[in-house]
Amino acid sequence: MNYHHKLYSSVLDIIGNTPLIDLARLVKNTEGVSGRILAKIEYFNPGFSKKDRIGLQIIEEAEEAGILKPGQTVIELTSGNTGTGLAIVCTLKGYPFIAVMSKGNTEERARMMRAFGAKVVLVDQAPGAAPNQVSGESIALVEKETQKLTKEFTAFRADQFELNGNWRAHYLNTGREILEQSNHKVDAFCDFVGSGGSFSGIFKALKEYNPKIKCFIVEPTSVAVLAGKSVQNIDHKIQGGGYNMRKLKYLEDIVPDGYLQVSNEEAIMIARRLAKEEGLFAGFSSGANVAAAIDLLKDEMKAKTIVVLLPDSGLKYLTTDLWP
Repeated sequence: MNYHHKLYSSVLDIIGNTPLIDLARLVKNTEGVSGRILAKIEYFNPGFSKKDRIGLQIIEEAEEAGILKPGQTVIELTSGNTGTGLAIVCTLKGYPFIAVMSKGNTEERARMMRAFGAKVVLVDQAPGAAPNQVSGESIALVEKETQKLTKEFTAFRADQFELNGNWRAHYLNTGREILEQSNHKVDAFCDFVGSGGSFSGIFKALKEYNPKIKCFIVEPTSVAVLAGKSVQNIDHKIQGGGYNMRKLKYLEDIVPDGYLQVSNEEAIMIARRLAKEEGLFAGFSSGANVAAAIDLLKDEMKAKTIVVLLPDSGLKYLTTDLWP
């Protein structure tokens, strides 16, 4: 976003309109790859992730519908990014906010949400779960606690797996920004799926413009359940997705053009390369998205232009082995 010559009334006004960057250096340095990868730098949002967009959209749609009352408590389960986006929006709009998060997510995220005024409830991981990794079983425990607290506080549940504000934020904004910034020259899009909101919204925006644009779902190699594969290991390192959920509401009316799998090692290697070769300090899922795009350029999308999101900042993973 070009911030020059403009005064904003609040930080909410600068959510979205993130830059799109050509990863020409990384592509050039990768053997057997021809084409372009364009990366949408979502950590330029105030909360350093794409989830700021849905935090704003969900709250504003709830206000417009009259289902969120002035001063009412807002609550949601989160891996940290949705919670941060909601914490920012709620603190500026005057709603108390409770974030419910698994202890498998990084401590940086909890500290950040607290800084924005959120109450953070940390839920123990499922028995036997690995540190800094969140499985579907751990998410189920977080969901149970969130439901309990929603009743206790008579809270508005800003449900990122159910409310249309999630996919609509990306349909109305992110997808259209991608088309404008790329001069409408996009051949494919691939996206690591958590709730499925960014994939669904951007899919709809791109296909509406040109049905020939191919859209691929990215999953961890060990938990590629959306691709119909059996689970190998639920404890993968790519936070924010790969939860072993076979049904996601936002994908019910979506037919992807394909499914791509990325290993922990590939996601980590590419995230580190993004920092060293492109000056982009991003997280695990950013590495996964770019790794998937590289695989496409080596194979069926050779010499084409692929767009990805860099969903969040590497600052959120300083206590993991992503940055040794």
